[in-house]
Order: sequence, then C-alpha cells, then structure tokens
Amino acid sequence: MTETNNIIPSAEVSSRGNEQFRKVRRRLVEQFSKQAVSTGDPVRDAAARQSIEQEIPHTLRAQDASLPEAMRTELLSAVINELFGFGPIQPLLDDPTVTEVMVNRADRVYVERNGKTARTPITFDDDDHVNRIIDRILQPLGKRLDASNPLVDARLPDGSRVNVVIPPVAIAGPCITIRKFSRSRLGMDDLVRFGTLTPQVAGFLKACVQAHLNIVVCGGTGSGKTTLLNILSGCIGADERIVTIEDAAELKLNQDHVITLEAKRASDAGGEVTIRELVRNALRMRPERIVVGECRGAESLDMLQAMNTGHDGSLTTLHANSPRDAISRIETMALMAGIDFPVRVIREQIGSAIHLLVHQARMRDGSRKITHITEIAGMEGDKVLMQDLFRFKEIPTAAGATVQGCLQPMGLRPQFMHKFEAAGLVVPPETFSPNAVARQRSAAA
Repeated sequence: MTETNNIIPSAEVSSRGNEQFRKVRRRLVEQFSKQAVSTGDPVRDAAARQSIEQEIPHTLRAQDASLPEAMRTELLSAVINELFGFGPIQPLLDDPTVTEVMVNRADRVYVERNGKTARTPITFDDDDHVNRIIDRILQPLGKRLDASNPLVDARLPDGSRVNVVIPPVAIAGPCITIRKFSRSRLGMDDLVRFGTLTPQVAGFLKACVQAHLNIVVCGGTGSGKTTLLNILSGCIGADERIVTIEDAAELKLNQDHVITLEAKRASDAGGEVTIRELVRNALRMRPERIVVGECRGAESLDMLQAMNTGHDGSLTTLHANSPRDAISRIETMALMAGIDFPVRVIREQIGSAIHLLVHQARMRDGSRKITHITEIAGMEGDKVLMQDLFRFKEIPTAAGATVQGCLQPMGLRPQFMHKFEAAGLVVPPETFSPNAVARQRSAAA
C-alpha cells in the first residue's frame, strides 16, 4: 500500500504539503471565489475561468514575488481545481488510468489502477476541505447531506458514480468513493482483448442476448459486473424498447428506444421511489427488455415474475461469490418481499425464469475474468438444477505472476439451443466442444 504509482510529480507533492503553499492557495481561492460562481451560462462561465487563469499569475508575481516558478505553476493548477473542479482529487479524475478514487479521510487518498489499489501522496488540508469538495459535488444535484442523513449517492457530470459518508457514521472523517465512468465505450472485442472471455464465448453471449434469454451477471464488488451488463445490453436490437432501472444511472446504451429510470431516496425532495417500485412500474411501460442495474432486495421477486410473464431477454446483476451462491441470494432477496411463499415456489420461479448465470471475478493480479457461464436447467425435486457450460481453467504460475488461463467449454450443449434456432441464430456446435478449443489453441501456438 506504500506505492504511489507516480500519480503526480514529486515536486507537486512537496509543494502541496508546504504550509506556505496552502496559505497562498487559500488566499487566492477566497480572492477569486466570487468571480468563479457559476452563472449557468457555459459561455460566460468559460470566459470567467479564462479571465481568472490569466489574472492569477499576475497576482502571484505582485504579492508573492519570492515564490519559486514551479510553485507558482502548481498554485495556478491547484486554485483552478478548487474553483472549478474537485480540489486535490481533480488530477486523479483527469487521469484515464485511474478507475476509482477513494478518500478515506483528509490525509488518506487511494486509487485503483489496473485492478489494484494504491495510496497516493495527495492530501486535503482538513475535514472542512473535504466537506467543501463534497458540497461542490452535491450542490448541483440538490442532494441533502447532514448528521441526520449521512449517506448519499450521486453522479459527477461525466457520469462517474459517487458515494459520500460523513460523521457520525464515518468515524475518522468524511469519506468519498468515486467509481469513474469510462470515457471509451467498451465492447465484446475489448473483453476478448483483455482476456476476460474468448471469441467463442463472446459470440455465444451475443447470441444469448439476441435470442431473448434471461441473463443474470453475478460476482463480487469491483469484478466488472456493470461493465459486462452494459456490453450485453449493447447487443439488444435497435428496434426494441428498453427500460433500464438503476440505483444510480451508470448504463450507457447506444440504442435510441431507451428509457432510463433511477431510484430516489427518501431524503430527496418528494419522498422515496425504490427499485422495486420502478420494476413494477416498468411492466406498464410496454418494455421489450427490462435491464436492472443490480438486484439487492425485494425487487428480485418482481424481476423473476417479469421474466416469467413474457418479458424474455431481461438482464440484471447481483453480488455473489459463485453461481450456486447467486441462486441462494435470489431466494433470500425474494423472501425480503414479505410475501409468505414457500421456498420451493421461489425456486420454481428461478428455475423457469432464469436461463443463464454469468459469473465474473477480479483475480489476484487485478484482472477481471468470466469464471463460469452456467445454465439453469429447471428443477429436480426441491433443487434448482445447474450445469456449467463454460468454466475458467487457470494455468499454474509463479507467485505474483499474471493470472494465466482460459474460459473452456465443459462439453455440454445448453437446453435452450432451440431458442437460437427460433431466432434464426447459428451457434456452431464446436463452441461447446473442449476438443475443438484445444485444436484451435494448438494451431495458434
């Protein structure tokens, strides 16, 4: 955790930790803050920023002639970030290699890069400094954050997801977690290039979406579930009406016929609107596809019922450590609906509603890989039948080395092959043949 990955130059780190630097920066922020107030007019706001950028160097030369030139350059950047950006963490948000920014407290800022977490040398002045940046994030959204409502989810203008926690819940001080929104839209080819899946599996999953199979993407936190869901959603036909439902809108679909719904907390004006209410309302909106960003509670029952009542091709994600655990989680979450169903009834709903479970994991080297593609094959007695169609097989490597392996077919043909035929899709039989994959790998070698 001591590695900084050279996120910012060492000279900037020493400047930002300098008390003189902080004092001058605070004075300049206070001096120019009135000029930096947003007018709501992009042209006027851009002109104000340009004017301030030109004035600051002159002000520094007049008032702080003894400051080194390097520190003046850093001060200009820091003041502009304070006035128009998100303070000390703005360079991290601008860095395309950083995927997550985590402020644990004023003097503890971490990032995720290439799937691994590292502490940065960046710090805030104090808790008040962190709170000012939180206000900058929340103010345009009209979100309320105080001791009686210490938890807030929000979004940055670029779509990045933000979670904020403050005292009394956060004991050490205010915390900010930002899951950055990727500026480049990923596709199946990118997942193949990253080694997340194979070309054969990519073609199979695309066919599953086009054949209107109900698919659940499961995995742990940060395993890439939402990214995969976004890519799968991109395989839906442009002529289909899609309703997306999320806690915080992250999905970015290219299709035109898309309705985006977002849950609303009780602390927001007008009261609470839950994911469950949105799922039930979506059924009245003539959807051809329902895409739920994540099932976390009672909405799982409504999602199962939607899948079982003509809304084939629905997609969702949930947290689970394995495909079998995903079934148990769905059962538990369905019971949270408060309806006195026997567990067997819920399992029957699962067995008839869900066609495919796709499990994704973040490996020890930080890479994300699909580890299981599992078919739900109905019921046998009181048990939901499952069969792995593909499973990741890891090749042993030295400790600390990059994870090597391949998503291999298990030699089983799925029971829903007739759905491909009905949709006019061709999935080559060798997709499910371990021998065919072994021959291809030998030929490539």
